[in-house]
Amino acid sequence: MTSAQSTGLKFVAGTPVPIRATSQEASQELLNDLCKAAGELPELTSFLYSDSPERELLLASMTLSPYLSEIALYHPECVLRTIQAQPQQLLDELVESARNAWKDCTSEAELMAMLRQLKRQLAFSLAIYDLGRVLETPKVTAWLSAFARASVSSAIDHLLLTAHNAGKLVLRDVENPSKGSGLTVIGMGKLGSSELNYSSDIDLVVIYDPQADIVKDRDEATDIFSRMIRRLIHILQERTGDGYVFRTDLRLRPDPGSTPLALPYDAALHYYEGRGQNWERAAYIKADVAAGDLQTGTAFCSELTPFIYRKYLDYVAITDIHSIKRQIHAHKGFGEISAYGHNVKLGRGGIREIEFFAQTQQLIAGGRMPALRTRSTVKTLAVLAEAKWIERGTEESLRNAYWFLRDVEHRIQMRRDEQSHVLPENEEDFQRIALMMGFDEADAFAKKLLATLRLVEKHYARLFEHEKGLTSGTGNLVFTGDDDDPGTLETLSQMGFERPSDMSRVIRTWHYGRYRATQTAAARKRLTELMPDLLQTFADTGRADETLLKFDSFLSGLPAGIQLFSLLGTNAGLMSLLVSIMASAPRLAHVIARKPHVFDGMLDPALLAELPTRERLSERLEAFLEGELAYEEILDRLRIFASEQKFLVGVRLLTGAISGDRAATAFSDLADLTLQAAIDTVQGELERAHGRIADGRIAIVGLGKLGSREMTAESDIDMILLYSHDPDCMESDGAKPIDPVRYYARFTQRLIAALSAPTAEGVLYEVDLRLRPSGNKGPVATHIRAFRKYQQEEAWTWEHMALTRARVVAGDAVLKAEAEEVFADVLGRERDIEKTATDVEDMRKRIEEEKPAANIWDLKLVPGGLIDIEFIAQFLRLHAARLDAEGLEPGTQTKTVLEALAPSMIGEDAAVTLTDALTLYTQISQIIRLCLESKFEPDESPLAFKELMLRGTDFPDMGTLEAHLEDVSQTVRAIFIRTIHDRQLL
Repeated sequence: MTSAQSTGLKFVAGTPVPIRATSQEASQELLNDLCKAAGELPELTSFLYSDSPERELLLASMTLSPYLSEIALYHPECVLRTIQAQPQQLLDELVESARNAWKDCTSEAELMAMLRQLKRQLAFSLAIYDLGRVLETPKVTAWLSAFARASVSSAIDHLLLTAHNAGKLVLRDVENPSKGSGLTVIGMGKLGSSELNYSSDIDLVVIYDPQADIVKDRDEATDIFSRMIRRLIHILQERTGDGYVFRTDLRLRPDPGSTPLALPYDAALHYYEGRGQNWERAAYIKADVAAGDLQTGTAFCSELTPFIYRKYLDYVAITDIHSIKRQIHAHKGFGEISAYGHNVKLGRGGIREIEFFAQTQQLIAGGRMPALRTRSTVKTLAVLAEAKWIERGTEESLRNAYWFLRDVEHRIQMRRDEQSHVLPENEEDFQRIALMMGFDEADAFAKKLLATLRLVEKHYARLFEHEKGLTSGTGNLVFTGDDDDPGTLETLSQMGFERPSDMSRVIRTWHYGRYRATQTAAARKRLTELMPDLLQTFADTGRADETLLKFDSFLSGLPAGIQLFSLLGTNAGLMSLLVSIMASAPRLAHVIARKPHVFDGMLDPALLAELPTRERLSERLEAFLEGELAYEEILDRLRIFASEQKFLVGVRLLTGAISGDRAATAFSDLADLTLQAAIDTVQGELERAHGRIADGRIAIVGLGKLGSREMTAESDIDMILLYSHDPDCMESDGAKPIDPVRYYARFTQRLIAALSAPTAEGVLYEVDLRLRPSGNKGPVATHIRAFRKYQQEEAWTWEHMALTRARVVAGDAVLKAEAEEVFADVLGRERDIEKTATDVEDMRKRIEEEKPAANIWDLKLVPGGLIDIEFIAQFLRLHAARLDAEGLEPGTQTKTVLEALAPSMIGEDAAVTLTDALTLYTQISQIIRLCLESKFEPDESPLAFKELMLRGTDFPDMGTLEAHLEDVSQTVRAIFIRTIHDRQLL
């Protein structure tokens, strides 16, 4: 059989291969390696020993693409199928196999493996067909999109059937799970328009219609479908030994920071009708049903038409279009046109400008011209020409430019299977792209590329006037070379820098790549583009030099910079917030430097608008712990989650979006949730080793600030671990049985280690067990009977005071109820007021002697400070048995206790004074704990922090605030003496 007969790659005899290898030596070396790999595939070996254009194409492709070379050498069967089959037939089979994979696979693992193997074959074959010009680029993008739709459809059918078999829902047709399910997947962007890149992410929006009524309990529908979509993401993008199928992105759904992964039909429509943004209008131009219930998806997309295409062209619509343009110009890569290092998607003259050229006119006229409601960019250009909105020559030149740039984009991506759009900056790699494009010389390719980019920019420029350049109007900002640029020093001086020469020298160190964050050329390029806005943001703080130096310190600790610089370049608000943190909050700045991932959460557009509720935190924690994770992985993820959420709560406090009281609640909710997750994890680990205790129950009693939900960013956890079990149980039922006392002692020790042991992600919480019965002398875990007996017969007054803030924060509901009975019994008894007051007074004196306050800013220890207020509240709570105190639930916040008891026990005026003082102290304490790594020293703390403090407390200057604190503390101390020492209760 000749090569022409054995292959589906059809070349006219004598026609040269469209691409050539980097060198004959490289080609020969790969041929030798591939012959060895072919081993048991005689047909492939025969092909490799033949002299044919197809073989030269294969070898040239391998020399130019490490990704294709790796597939060929490790999976030679992919090569064999590519050369044997007719392209159309092979691609049809791959798509059909992907679509029906759910039928052939009995488990999720099998489905994942099969889809990845099919994707590998598709990626290899398409690349060869593309490089050999066997398939034109539109066909390549269409096949990629068809395979993506098939893969998503197959995964959705598998997940629906699995849920049906598990009894979570009832399908209408198990042979066609998606039909009538109401669950639909909308393909966005290039998936929706069937124009996927070679290494594209796929953008999805998932909608479900509750009216489909396949979920037994409608209240659980959102949770069930969202869990299903998390599994969908896992199936498609989890990297295994077989690779991945598609990276999957669901951030185009409505309000992604605060909505579930699957949204109810009406809720999504309501969002777009009431809150839909400009960029979402543009995004939905390309939207199309990709998988799931096609009828539901089609109806949803149809109902969005009025949102996308406005009926009338008015000034609001024009403003919207200008807004979209500004958003696009804010993207990275919009410097001058170049060949080396240019972003062919986002850069000037790139693919995005062609797409925007078409989309802009679709938004303008699509409401009146239904023919313009096309998804494909090229089809839209054709419709515009047919309607005489643009000239035929413009349509033709933009169409050719579009496919040329898409070719370039594909070759960038198929080299290493990376979702990149940036051309290489070095000559060797740039030459490889030129060869893959069919050019013999890099210069010829660069010439064609530059001509294409300039042509696109010219057409695009006619739509709107260009925005000003990155440094236009700013003056010189040159930081190359060893010497200062005089113009740059003048610019810095005009911006407000007091030591321009020193600042210029610092900035030059960034551009020299002396920090890890600026070592790559790409990172330095992004930083250069960012520099004018960044320096202006420093200047806007009023202390430009100081802020720049803090940013320098932050930059020096970053492991990488490209992502951060890109994010800052696309979000001016984010830049201002980061600079504000640098200037005013050293502790937060240190957190970002050590754990840059916490900064990712600031990209959530709902960050400052959304209250950090317990429900929201719980949903995010559940999603973060999704999947099969090892014990250590869970503990690390808990640390990552807690550090990020503490940071985000802190940012809300820093910006004034929430108060200190609200931050305290959020910090406490976060502690509750992570503590419960840690308990579940430790319990599972202990059970694997020792089994279970019959009827065993565990509950964590939170005390101190955890118990009263008044935690700060740096609070420890004060807790007692209670347990109970079947009294007849003598030991656990596992492989290594142990008695209940040792079982729960071991559980407690492991829990403390899980929370407090330092890992690469730091410490979750420091744990304090000293408030347990008998303190450090008592067992680390306490049986509920022993706890009850101790509290009723042996506990000291200070231990009952601690119990006024006790709250069961995690664990078993039955044991929680038993513990709360103990709290109620202890707190509800009649007491000797003289003894209690004397004990409280003695405790306060001992604290003052052992830990005297450093200054008025030591708000906890200062006379008239937080301890005095807390002791008053606890004293009143212990003597409230004669009042109706039933409304005070376990763990009630100090402020609420005072509001409930103080007016009737010590008077309205005293109650108002104490609650106002507590609010002020809480606000200041939260800000100090959040921002500073040590105690607040007015003379040494950053000026920006003091301004933050003044904004947070609404005082004009530090002198006035300090004087007010002096007055408040004296008044609080007077109430403390009157209440505790003089026993003046009403």
